[in-house]
Amino acid sequence: MSSIEACRTEALGGHVAACTKCNHQHIAYNSCKNRHCPKCQAPAARDWTAARTEDLLPVEYFHVVFTLPAEIARIALWNKRALYGLLFKASAETAATIAADPKRLGARIGMTSVLHTWGSALTHHPHIHMIVPGGGLSPGGTRWVACKPGFFLHVRVLARLFRRLFLEGLVALHRVGQLRFFGSLTALAEASAFAEWLAPFRKTDWVVYAKPPFGGPEAVLAYLSRYTHRVAISNHRLVSADAGTVAFKWKDYRIKRGDRMKVMHLTTFEFIRRFLMHVLPDRFHRIRHYGFLAGAGRKENVAQIRALLGHSKPEAPGQTLDKAPPPLTLREPCPDCGGQMRIIETFRRGQIPRTRAPPRKQAA
Repeated sequence: MSSIEACRTEALGGHVAACTKCNHQHIAYNSCKNRHCPKCQAPAARDWTAARTEDLLPVEYFHVVFTLPAEIARIALWNKRALYGLLFKASAETAATIAADPKRLGARIGMTSVLHTWGSALTHHPHIHMIVPGGGLSPGGTRWVACKPGFFLHVRVLARLFRRLFLEGLVALHRVGQLRFFGSLTALAEASAFAEWLAPFRKTDWVVYAKPPFGGPEAVLAYLSRYTHRVAISNHRLVSADAGTVAFKWKDYRIKRGDRMKVMHLTTFEFIRRFLMHVLPDRFHRIRHYGFLAGAGRKENVAQIRALLGHSKPEAPGQTLDKAPPPLTLREPCPDCGGQMRIIETFRRGQIPRTRAPPRKQAA
């Protein structure tokens, strides 16, 4: 919270920028660069997405979502590192195992998984968004095995294996004492009580669903730019705020038809509490790659697949962000004339710039 409060204020220092064509100058304060800050995610998402351009394949892409039952999500809130990690592992292993089955696809697939922990109303709702190219490498790596058009894998089959793998992992975590329980669930620390509590979840249907395929690789990039670095709530959803109440827009998914957008009013304390529920543990990666998209072998695998498909490496759309901008030159053009902006002075936190420039207007 301290990082977000100080973001783009004089508390973090900044620089004075001047246009090379006109007389425009403004002060720009430094960003906190905290990954949970709503203001800092757009540049990070833009750079990350540009770096992923070279991994795109000329195939259909699918979007699969793995969710946890609400009761298990409750204990995940107390054991974020362990259960979020298990959520990543179980969902990736599920997709890879079913895809490798000769009766299904019979191929080694690649996946990009993104963790979201919130619902639209800032409630705790951990789930994985998985982006998967429509096919995979044959067991010998000699050919590309494509999915059926418009179809990836049976979601019911995915859901059952995901349920089994996650529950097995949950029992293993409990056995080695890596789970903590509070409130009315304190008794679950005992093995027998935990086993009895888990029993109903082995029979219920877990939610795994597949969204319609993306409209091409360009649509995948557009999606990733919105989802990979998203935080629990963005500034544009805020309606109003004062010392006692915060109002924000949210989508009621229980409504099947008509306008699902509503405005929720929370006390300031409750709004902050809900926001902080979604802060991840230190050094916990919320974007992970699996299969032929994982690790140091990703570039080699992607190049091999392109060769099998007879397709060359795509050019990065629009302005490439791989190249660093010239020293002391800003990416953003002059807001008055569109000219190039240069840094004419930098100042540290707590300092006052010597150059007198009108304060730069900040976005709400």
